[in-house]
Amino acid sequence: MWLILGIGAIVAAIVNLLVTPFWGGAKWFRFLSLSLTALTLCAFHAQIAGWVAREDWSALLDVVPTTSNALWCLTLGSIAVNSVSLFRKN
Repeated sequence: MWLILGIGAIVAAIVNLLVTPFWGGAKWFRFLSLSLTALTLCAFHAQIAGWVAREDWSALLDVVPTTSNALWCLTLGSIAVNSVSLFRKN
């Protein structure tokens, strides 16, 4: 689920960048992108919590170290991309 939400966040961020110069109402795409980013993090956290509840330590050891760094980078990237439309002058 977190993969689908993450792809949706990326698509919304790209649409936000493309639509902002032509249409002033791009704030909805920015809201959608940041909301989907937050939901992606929540979905990933829920998956991790499920692994802990099932005591699937091998899955945690394999996935969490790499994915946590990737999620940090992608979340910061999402914030940066969505802030471009805030500071861009028309």
